[in-house]
Amino acid sequence: MMKLSFVAATSAILLTAFALPLDAQWPLHPVGVPKGADGKPNLTAPAPRTADGKPDLSGIWMIGAGGAGTGIPGGLPFQPWAADLQKMRAAEGGLNDPDGLCLPQGLLQYHVDPQPLKIVQTPTQILIIYESNYGLRTIYMDGRTLPPLGQAQPFWHGYSVGRWDGDTLVVESNNFRGVDPNEIRGVEPASFHGVGWLDHRGSPYTQAMKVTERFRRVNYGRLEIEFTVDDPKAYTKPFTLRVAQQIVPDGSELIEFICHENQMFLKLTGRERR
Repeated sequence: MMKLSFVAATSAILLTAFALPLDAQWPLHPVGVPKGADGKPNLTAPAPRTADGKPDLSGIWMIGAGGAGTGIPGGLPFQPWAADLQKMRAAEGGLNDPDGLCLPQGLLQYHVDPQPLKIVQTPTQILIIYESNYGLRTIYMDGRTLPPLGQAQPFWHGYSVGRWDGDTLVVESNNFRGVDPNEIRGVEPASFHGVGWLDHRGSPYTQAMKVTERFRRVNYGRLEIEFTVDDPKAYTKPFTLRVAQQIVPDGSELIEFICHENQMFLKLTGRERR
């Protein structure tokens, strides 16, 4: 299994370019932020814990400087068809990226996007709310097992179950809505548009994909995520990427992200739906 760093969001994040700024933010309301002797937030303080002693991942997080690497030695281990599809998508400059089409993004896209995310942790469920395209994931922590492929309806965000391995949250996800390589006939079919995008360069995934994430809050201010992709239909072997998020300590909240409101991307690219 390869251990790689991952390229952060690229110029293909087209929706961000068309987003309209808001005139005001929610009032800031920081709660429980540890302070140093100088009165400033102490982001290297120990990670908080829940009543049952587990690390508390709750909070507003966003990728920051050094959050994702800028090089992937050798590139991803694509199957030939997946390499061809990625090149076609990249040549379009993100024309059919789900971000620009107001569709749910791939999990890795959410992890490296510049918009923040919010983690809500309870004993039986962990919710991750992504400001980008208003993505919502439910991670079941009640002891259920991951359903076999095809047993659950394919979801944009997959079906996710979690467990604690010491102080590390291990999340396994499958039954994603991915692309079918058998449908490719030299060009990307319209049914693939916005579907099965692992990253903003168009690296594809299929419904066979299984993702394992390992979340570790190393201190108050830093959350490290190890992201392993196992999709034998799209890649020749599993591979692992790493991303780091930093806490937003000033009391900021997520901004409502209604993608279809004043949506201009399809019109600007000559594909406005009737």
